[in-house]
Amino acid sequence: MYDEKAKERTMKYMKEKRDKLTLNFPLGAKERYRSYAESKGKSLTALIVELIEADMEKNK
Repeated sequence: MYDEKAKERTMKYMKEKRDKLTLNFPLGAKERYRSYAESKGKSLTALIVELIEADMEKNK
């Protein structure tokens, strides 16, 4: 069950182990991008990271 203690643990983990990036999309684009990512079996975050990593690898 997700309670306040679990929320606190999650927030602590996110603060200590994860970086946060905020993106601004044109209105309506976020849902279109999310749908596309889901059609690939990925979350929007996973697809964005995968595309950036592939581009970085290509341009080494």
